[in-house]
Amino acid sequence: MSVAVEVENLVKVYRGGVRAVDGISFSIGEREIFGFLGPNGAGKSTTIKCVIGLLKPTSGHIRVLGTDVRHDPGAVKRSIGYAAQETAVDDRLTGWENLYLQGRFYHLSRGEIRRRGEEVLKLFGLWERRNDTADTYSGGMLKRLDIACALIHRPRILFLDEPTLGLDVQTRKTIWEYIEKLRAEHEMTIFLTTHYMEEADALSDRVAIIDRGRIVALDRPGALKAAIGGDLITVRFSDAGADLEPLLVSLRGLDGVREVRETSDGVHRIVVERDGDRLIPRIVRLAEEHGVGIHSIRLKRPTLDDVYLHYTGREIREAGGSREELIRTRVMSRRIRR
Repeated sequence: MSVAVEVENLVKVYRGGVRAVDGISFSIGEREIFGFLGPNGAGKSTTIKCVIGLLKPTSGHIRVLGTDVRHDPGAVKRSIGYAAQETAVDDRLTGWENLYLQGRFYHLSRGEIRRRGEEVLKLFGLWERRNDTADTYSGGMLKRLDIACALIHRPRILFLDEPTLGLDVQTRKTIWEYIEKLRAEHEMTIFLTTHYMEEADALSDRVAIIDRGRIVALDRPGALKAAIGGDLITVRFSDAGADLEPLLVSLRGLDGVREVRETSDGVHRIVVERDGDRLIPRIVRLAEEHGVGIHSIRLKRPTLDDVYLHYTGREIREAGGSREELIRTRVMSRRIRR
């Protein structure tokens, strides 16, 4: 597989010494869907903006389709499409007019815009609404139109920064279907950032987990989950003030237990190699022997949420959520001013 994107030792330091990206390296193969998973503030958007030439890196090397972004940013921008977190469509224009405007930015002829515009509008199920102004579109339709605008010049690589941020679950899954269709039908390389675990799991061929500007894990979603253990047992003990250390030492000594860790909300995670259901009775007996009550205990297979917690020591939900409300507020205030 040919390499579409190469990033080596990328560093981005903002004024004031904020180190948003801290020496990360990765590559993306052609026709691959590559997921960048992490909470708000982890460095996802900064990375993607450096890769496409919107931000100048402090140091490091970036090549897109073999072209050095610093040496020829224009060539890179002509070969890629980019949809930012906040949709860039103009509410006062129709869907068709938004596409036409974007096509003219790329110096496409009217005939090319007409042919390509019809293609992408039909691809995203917007053809029947092409003559309606964008302020009549739903949130999901606006995001689909935004991605369609990023495709009007037929880029080889599509960059999507939080493509389903703030959308409901049903609309989010609809966007997923369109993203998968782009790769399947157009053999497109797609680089997407997200803080939704299920989105990265459902779409990505490979996932890079980024935390505080550093990549802490990178592999196929299945491989990442398999690497932390076969089963996961979560236990909430009843006695919050009890001395649990003797019990935890005994739990760590059980055959097949790879790790015992307490999360920030007081739940203990026990990672086991296999047969987690057989270990549960032994865990209950050990708790009884140490005089510790169990409030709840459950068994599950590892998820990307567990992978993130394993590598960072905290859940991704702790750092997310507020930006969605900020974006909604910005969009609403902009529409009120109009």
